[in-house]
Amino acid sequence: MTEQARPRRWFLRAGVVAAAGALGAVVPAEAAHTPDDSFVRLRRRWREVTAGAPFDAAAEPYRRRLADLGRRAASYRDTMVPDGAALWPDLGSPAFVAAPARLLVMARAYVLPGTGLTGDAGLGAAVAAGVDHYRRRVYRAGAEQEGNWWHWQIGVPRKLLDAALLIGPHLAAGPAAELRDAVDHFVPERRLSSYSGTSTAANRVDLCLVTLLRAMLGDDHGKAALAVAALAPVFPVTSEGDGFYRDGSFIQHTTIPYQGAYGASLLSGVATLFAVLRGSPWEIADQRVLAMVERSFAPFVHDGFCMDLVRGRGVAREPYGDHRRGRQIAAAILLLGDAASPAERARWQAMVKGWAARDTVRPMLRAAERDDLAFHARLAAILADRTIPAAAEPAGHRLFPMSARAVHRRPGWCAALSMASDRVGHYEHGNGENLRGWHTGSGMLYWWAAGHGDQYSDSFWTTADPYRLPGTTVSTRRLPDGAGAAWGDTCPPARWVGGATDGVYATAGQHLYGLESTLEAFKSWVFLDDAVICLGAGITSRDGTRVETVVDNRRTAAALTVGEGWAHVEGHGGYVLPGRPPLRTLREPRTGGGVTRHYVTCLLDHGEDPSGAGYVYVLLPGASLEDTRARAADSGWMRVLANTSRAQAVHVPSLGITAVNFWNAGTAGALTASGPCAVLVRESGEGTATVTVADPRRDLAELTVTWDRPVAGVAGEPPAGVTVAGGRFTFTGLGALEGGSVTVAVRPAP
Repeated sequence: MTEQARPRRWFLRAGVVAAAGALGAVVPAEAAHTPDDSFVRLRRRWREVTAGAPFDAAAEPYRRRLADLGRRAASYRDTMVPDGAALWPDLGSPAFVAAPARLLVMARAYVLPGTGLTGDAGLGAAVAAGVDHYRRRVYRAGAEQEGNWWHWQIGVPRKLLDAALLIGPHLAAGPAAELRDAVDHFVPERRLSSYSGTSTAANRVDLCLVTLLRAMLGDDHGKAALAVAALAPVFPVTSEGDGFYRDGSFIQHTTIPYQGAYGASLLSGVATLFAVLRGSPWEIADQRVLAMVERSFAPFVHDGFCMDLVRGRGVAREPYGDHRRGRQIAAAILLLGDAASPAERARWQAMVKGWAARDTVRPMLRAAERDDLAFHARLAAILADRTIPAAAEPAGHRLFPMSARAVHRRPGWCAALSMASDRVGHYEHGNGENLRGWHTGSGMLYWWAAGHGDQYSDSFWTTADPYRLPGTTVSTRRLPDGAGAAWGDTCPPARWVGGATDGVYATAGQHLYGLESTLEAFKSWVFLDDAVICLGAGITSRDGTRVETVVDNRRTAAALTVGEGWAHVEGHGGYVLPGRPPLRTLREPRTGGGVTRHYVTCLLDHGEDPSGAGYVYVLLPGASLEDTRARAADSGWMRVLANTSRAQAVHVPSLGITAVNFWNAGTAGALTASGPCAVLVRESGEGTATVTVADPRRDLAELTVTWDRPVAGVAGEPPAGVTVAGGRFTFTGLGALEGGSVTVAVRPAP
């Protein structure tokens, strides 16, 4: 193929000439061969994966964004003072973190085409001088860590090493050796010897990445092998502490569900490592992490954004941070797809394409122009490929008992539930972040109907009343900022937190203990086709303050209509309140973080120091005013069988559903349980039924559930550990399932 006929697609190669003109100048080459060229190829692959992708640098938006990168790099180069006390005097105290970030921007402008500085020797020398200045004055062997350990061991060394690798021979042997010594000082090999403390899950992956970069800078086979070997504890499922769980939960900091922050970083890091190491002597063979894409991450991404209930203390960092994390997860999935099977890759590409197609609030492709040109190129190719379908939202229910989370999807809407338990904290604060997230684990019920993908994205966390989060039951006792111990050490003593699901519908429950409060309550949710039934019982407090259940707190200025036993928010949905309890409503603007947002609040006031109070209401996401009024008038649609501190149960005849959360052994309606459990019965109307049971406390050796209805037999083979005799179901070993559900299909007798 002649030079003129070559396609105008660009693949970054170490030592490959970037075409002159639009694609910039020549990037100096590394030696083509060494006695062992493993690291030459590894460095080339690092640059391909992390600093480039197949795109036409002369086409938009790449031409514009690459030119912007070049201008930023030139500005940093021109204002840098390599012989001064500080590299950039304008940075002030943030220089510790910001200076390495600027050096990496400059290094990327050096190696990427179309920046106007591609292969510029002066820029390469400036980056080298900056890296060495920072190493001599700040990040030097023997220096003491100050402040957050993460910056010293992960954030700063990763940027410095990345910049050093991108500029290649411009960093001389002496300064390169001294940078390696500094990294060895702050990230010694013993950091990877024990899978504990701050060397677990996402942090472990980041430490392995730093170790691999350190190996690449010094052609160190031993450290490369260590970086890969130290990943081994990340991949298996665990039953305690940090990492992935059998039910798809992901925990970091021991008690916090974190797919949307640490988990996203882990997935990005693992995807990068798989891609960089492919074909090298250190290629990763363990593929178990691939299963977590659909088991752990995808359930918490809705229309392109990652739900806040798995974003920990990061929820209040920035508006639309949930959409940014969604893009990070999507980018990692597409990159990891190269290591997946063809079937997995096809599913993942369709899934990401569906997310991108539905994210109209922060369109994914447009946002990727600012965040990540490599991801933009991959996503653009998928969106343009007509053979790849845009997958729809998967209808169904996912329950995560080991992280006290639940996600429910039906056509046109989605809901998610955040609870706290003896193993999952109410919330996390740390580093001065999320100081008022106190009640996010008190049964917060998030929900999104069509057109409301920004409900919690647009400054919700800085403007919403932290005592009135949707779905929660809280004491109004005033709490200090950062109440409870930092870093997620806010677990209540509750063991019954979880529920049962057949994959379509679910019953979930929480034995609630208030944060730094005497409040105790029993809360249940039944997730259906067009509704969530919400129950509360045994609500008791001795705080000397009022207790409220927040039916909802929508960030909207839409019209609120209140009728007898119902309420409706225009364009959002409706609420039905059986028994017509007094509903307090409030419309108000609230200001925080320099912005003002409007809220519509509906709540039930249980009074000061209630004893045994309760509630029942039904959430109707996306319902019209007429539908809400009609559901309120239909007294036979749902029947409450029990709502006490011993059991909460409902029956929905139209769906054939009976749902019971047994807080203790007992009877509710036609169901009797020998111990605490969750039971969901669904009758099809076609001669079959399913009985789904779970042990949220995770300690039952045996459980008997009796259904007061004759059963002719089991449909198919019963699950292991289950025996059925008439209407008597005996389950053995439920406690070993970590709160997971067991479903038995039966044929009721005529």
